[in-house]
Amino acid sequence: MAMRLYLAVGCGAAIGSLARFLSGYVIVSLLGLNALWSTAFVNVVGSWVIMTFATLTGPDGRLMVGQSGRNFVMAGFCGGLTTFSAMSLDTFLLFEDDWPLAAAYLVSVVALSLAAAWLGYLVASRLNRLPVGRRSG
Repeated sequence: MAMRLYLAVGCGAAIGSLARFLSGYVIVSLLGLNALWSTAFVNVVGSWVIMTFATLTGPDGRLMVGQSGRNFVMAGFCGGLTTFSAMSLDTFLLFEDDWPLAAAYLVSVVALSLAAAWLGYLVASRLNRLPVGRRSG
């Protein structure tokens, strides 16, 4: 049982890390934006994903997902996708050159991440209240 959980988290983390890398590639190399946008994007998206999934699969949720599945998404994928340590580094480096921009960046990313989590909660809570389709039996 423990090995299955470890594999679930590890596989989720690998997929989340790859998604983070690819989003950085798209945002920086293809769109030509600053790397700060990539870090902000994955943190905001990750906040939405983790809250939406936690709400949909929680005790009152409409999706029945086991411990391995929940850890695959929440600890693995979201842990690999989001980049608090990178955000800390980005903010620190910005602070050396432009502390008002560093402060605005940090406050913006945290506020947007919390807003995304709140939106994920609202969406998932409403989905949880929808009637379940008829089942034949």
